[in-house]
Amino acid sequence: MKQHIKPILTGSLLGAIVLLANGCASMNTVEPASPTAQRQMVDDKRVITDTALWNRVRVIGINTATGPGGFLKMQVEVLNDSFFAQSFSYRIEWFDENGMIINLPTATAIKRTLEAKETACITATAPTDRAKDFRIKFLSPTN
Repeated sequence: MKQHIKPILTGSLLGAIVLLANGCASMNTVEPASPTAQRQMVDDKRVITDTALWNRVRVIGINTATGPGGFLKMQVEVLNDSFFAQSFSYRIEWFDENGMIINLPTATAIKRTLEAKETACITATAPTDRAKDFRIKFLSPTN
């Protein structure tokens, strides 16, 4: 009799852990079926060098616009396609009209976490009106 109780207790405990983990990762999203805003989507050049990052964040699309004063605005839509919360960092580099990087003292990595199956937008406005292009780098999370 005692031999049958141990596997049942172990299985019950494992099942409870799985239910709790999935229960914490639920999310609902609602948005208009026919949005009125028109995105200015741009083609992107994707370079994947770390497969661990692919599991953490996947780029869905890139949108750009010119804001007041001629400042470039960018928005990158990302997705966590896994069943668990994923952490990552990103850094945005800005380039002038000649393709030269604009060195900024504030060019630091920003930490972000996406819940399971969550879609989010990373948005930024160029720090100078000289910025005409950008590159976003996704980095492995650091502790």
